[in-house]
Amino acid sequence: MSLADPSSVTISSVTTSLPRTSVDEDRSEYTSSDGLLQFTASHDYGKRIRRMARLDLSKLTADPFKPAENVKVGMSVYTVFDLPPAGFTNAEALAAWVGYNTLLTASSNAVITKLLGGES
Repeated sequence: MSLADPSSVTISSVTTSLPRTSVDEDRSEYTSSDGLLQFTASHDYGKRIRRMARLDLSKLTADPFKPAENVKVGMSVYTVFDLPPAGFTNAEALAAWVGYNTLLTASSNAVITKLLGGES
């Protein structure tokens, strides 16, 4: 089962549509029309179960070594659930994620702001 198609993401007050561009048994990809944003939802099954949501972003920017030239740069933001095959219910995993998300986003994303600034 796949997520909504198209999905969308809002970054800096700009909403970008992400239509589904690839679907497999355990993975779906959603990509912006310019190819600069891609959202992936995937599941890996082995000794552990890994469920991942990932957003990849790219942009063109001036090359710091050759300012007259542009280069493509990229970054990723993702969340991974690394679960044993049994022992945690979906509700328990969701409760852990809600607590984790609350920690990271409390006080206007203070923990993430500090993390991005190099603090630990």
